[in-house]
Order: sequence, then structure tokens, then C-alpha cells
Amino acid sequence: MISLKQLRYFDFLTATGHFGRAASRAGVSQPALSMQVRELERSLGGQLVERRPDGARLTELGEEVAARAGRILAEVQDLESLADAQGDILSGPLRLGIIPSVAPFLLPPLLGLLAEHHPQLRMTVRETVTETLADELAAGSLDVIVASLPLGREDLEEASAFEDRFLLAVHAGSAHAKRTPALADLIEADELLLLEDGHCFRDQALSVCRAIDPARLRSFGATSFSTLLQLVAAGHGVTLLPEMAIDAGIVVDPRLRMNRFASPEPSRVVGVVWRRRSPREGDYRALAERVREASGTPGIGRLG
Repeated sequence: MISLKQLRYFDFLTATGHFGRAASRAGVSQPALSMQVRELERSLGGQLVERRPDGARLTELGEEVAARAGRILAEVQDLESLADAQGDILSGPLRLGIIPSVAPFLLPPLLGLLAEHHPQLRMTVRETVTETLADELAAGSLDVIVASLPLGREDLEEASAFEDRFLLAVHAGSAHAKRTPALADLIEADELLLLEDGHCFRDQALSVCRAIDPARLRSFGATSFSTLLQLVAAGHGVTLLPEMAIDAGIVVDPRLRMNRFASPEPSRVVGVVWRRRSPREGDYRALAERVREASGTPGIGRLG
């Protein structure tokens, strides 16, 4: 008989691709996790995983079972959330995911607001790229995520929180520093510095600089805005920056200039995402309002 424990352990293995890492995430020994996966294979009458020295790879059957197991576990998680939905708004456990281009600027004020107004909330936070967060949310590993919208997934519900405009960060002595407003068409591919592949802000920046062929970009990708700004300050190029980063005080180097783009200024919408038909929808809409409130520093636009 198939058990929820087997499905959870298999889900950890699917997410990590490695028995040792899956066991660590599950909080059990590797032999214990491996035994549960083998029991699941016996129950289903087929091999789910190709066991390799460097990890584990799902078979064709394993891929199908992983997709179904994710949906089952998400439904179970929503069922367990029914009890939390009966209590006060934003109370009890909450697993939040947030993208790296928002987390360092939004989390400090957001956590302060939540601690002040919702002291019964017990929140854990995971920071990683949008695609991973959305997949983990759909699979039930997370309850809610903060990301750039829209994600456009039918299995997820979205609520906008605020609008975040983009600015162009340039060296104070460059030709770009004299151009106000900034002109995206005058940015060259060999001077544009972006976050590495996988970050949604990279794609958003490229949508602003539409004339640039991504294939012509330098083979360099940073994982943080701080790294990009240090390179710009040293005269190695230009980059786009979200206004919320500036409001949070990330720009302190006198060698840098922040130029606005011409109206309508390019921007992104930041919001909250959860599984469709979740019984805690009221919590997540309340969280969207707290995110909006946390973003309310001078210079950050808000959605009506």
C-alpha cells in the first residue's frame, strides 16, 4: 500500500536528484529514505529511479509518478491548512518563498510588520529563482511566494502588491551619465551587465533593452545587484536596477549615477502567489496587503 511518507520521500528525491540530500531534507538516514522509495517502487510495480554514483535520475514512470505525487501532496497540504484557516488571519505556520531581486529590500520591513501585527505567525523563508519557487509552490513544498507578476500558471492564483520602476545605473564619468532621461536604445550589448540566467529580473531588463540580442551579451552573470554595482562603479558597464533597491540604500558609491528612463518608465509588478483554491486564500490576500505596506517607502510606486 502506498503511504504519504513514501510519496514525501520520493518528492524530496525528485527535488534534489540525490539520495543523501533528499534524506537530509527529510530529516532521516539515507538507508531509511532509500527503503521507502524501494517500497514505493514495489507497490507501483516498476522502477522509478535510476541509481547512479553521482545521484539519481527519474525513469519515464518516475516522471509521471513525481507529477502525480506532487499534486497529491499539495492537496494534502491544503487539507492540513484548513485548521489554520479557521484561526486568526496570518497565524500559525507559513512557508514563504521569495525571489532574490526582491528579498534583501522587502524582507526587513515585511518581517517587522508581520511581527508587529501578526505575532502568532510562524514563518519560514526560502529565497531562490522564480521557476523553482513556482514549482515548489505547486508541489506543496511552499505555501505562498513573493515574485514578479504575472507568472501565468493556471494552477496558481496571484495578487498584485506594488509597482517597482527600473533605473539605469551608470558610471558618473560615462556618456550615459549625461543622458537624462536614460535611453535604452543607446545601451550596447557589450556594456550591459545582468544577473545570471534564471533570474526573472534578467529577462525584464532585456525586455527594456529590446534592441539588444541576448546572444551578444558578455558571458558574465552576477547573482546579486551589489556585484553588478561594483562593476559599474569600476567602469565596466551599465546595469538596470529596481527602484526598491535604491530606496533600501544599496547605492552609496559616489562613482555611480542613477538615471530614470523616459515616460512611461519601465517597471515590474511584485505580488503574492498561492495555489488556486487554497483554503488560506484570505491569509495570502492579507499578506499581499502587508507586502504593499512594506513597500511604501518614498519612490516606490503603488498599484491602485
